[in-house]
Amino acid sequence: MKTKNLLFTFAILFIALISGCASDDFQETIGVCPVVESTSPLNGALGVQFSPAITVTFNEEMNPATLNETSFTVTGTARVAGTISYSGKTASFTPTSPLAPNTTYTVKVSTAAKDVMGNALQEDYVWTFKTGVPPTVILTDPLNAATGVNLNKTITANFSIAMNALTINGTTFTLKQGSTVIPGVVTYSGITAFFNPALPLESGTTYTATITTGAQNTAGIALANNYVWTFTTVNAAIRTPAPGAASGLFFGVFGGNAGITNQGIYTVINTTASGRIGTTAAPTLITGFRDGQTNIPYTVTGTNEGLVKGGIYSAGPEASQGLLDATAAYLSISPASKPGGVDPGAGELGGLTLAPGLYKAAAGTFKITNGDLTLDAKGDANAVWIFQTESALTVGDSAPSSVKFLNGVGNPKNVYWYVGSTAVINYAGGGVMVGTIIANSGVTLSSPANNTNTTVQTVLNGRAISLISSVTMVNTIVNVPE
Repeated sequence: MKTKNLLFTFAILFIALISGCASDDFQETIGVCPVVESTSPLNGALGVQFSPAITVTFNEEMNPATLNETSFTVTGTARVAGTISYSGKTASFTPTSPLAPNTTYTVKVSTAAKDVMGNALQEDYVWTFKTGVPPTVILTDPLNAATGVNLNKTITANFSIAMNALTINGTTFTLKQGSTVIPGVVTYSGITAFFNPALPLESGTTYTATITTGAQNTAGIALANNYVWTFTTVNAAIRTPAPGAASGLFFGVFGGNAGITNQGIYTVINTTASGRIGTTAAPTLITGFRDGQTNIPYTVTGTNEGLVKGGIYSAGPEASQGLLDATAAYLSISPASKPGGVDPGAGELGGLTLAPGLYKAAAGTFKITNGDLTLDAKGDANAVWIFQTESALTVGDSAPSSVKFLNGVGNPKNVYWYVGSTAVINYAGGGVMVGTIIANSGVTLSSPANNTNTTVQTVLNGRAISLISSVTMVNTIVNVPE
């Protein structure tokens, strides 16, 4: 009798359990009926990437055969095709193709899904998520099809949204000239990617910049398509004839009406034929020199005596004519006489290689402080360069900079510097400058700090001409072109 009662009790409990999993007002009991514990993406998630792993995790192991295209579905504007897999307690839906952007998707796991004991979900489990919008490039510098781009330009691209910095790199942001890859360093900050070329760009050359679909935003959403744009660098190779008025200057160094000063005993104005210095001022305003033609000293001391091999002229007809010639030369290379100059490096010429041509500082000042300036004559020994700056010219800063001819091809007499105010050449001492410098308000070569330094000499292969103010030099070698 007791055995019958016990069997009857078990039967009642079993029926109750079965009816509990099937009832509409089911209160879940862990270990009895399957329930969904978590999903990915979460319900209501926004900005979901286009190829997500859509997963649902249960509280217990499920029967994989019951998790299929009928019981586990994803629907957007239409039913999404995909592959379903199962591992542990998690079912995964992998879309066959990327999801559409900016679209709401509904995921459903139906009551056809059962655990290994055959217990079914008590009701369909439904959740939604919305995909994001692909990031876009909204601005580039240079702009697409831009021309006249500086040779030391850093290429930038702004995005519509913050990007994953790890995906902005030398693989996803590239620069090419034809099929040639341009080396450079890629960085990212805010919403902007930067490509800094390892070397200055070539003049008059078209480049192609590309940001690939490997670039992703912080949600993992990639650009929909590669973003490609082109630009062309400044056409620096503008041939120009040598200015006639500047090619017949009498003096190698001219100090306007304010004189010429030397410090140190290693200054030499070379070449007997052209190595002359002059000023319209009185002889007393020429200091620290000895005339190599007459052996006459001009305020020399034991520590300040430079040699002028071609002779010294002051307050006479030669000096007056020299001022007229210098003024004519200055005007002949001015922007008014020779317009159309280009600025290849936003005022900084250091580190550039420039073809023969006409160059004008857009902001009024030229500097050569970021390395040496190389002049590429393109094999033409008579090539001409004219540089125009409405304000100052500065060569070198804490360390000297030089101007040099590529492969030694070029002539200093065919390089001209129009300077609207003052020219300061390697104030720290050292370095080699090339060309005829004609400044309105003075030329300085090296500094007094170097007057006793026997190892630091500044070299000018050219001329130093000032129309008004003085020319000062310290232990400077001036090789005046014939």
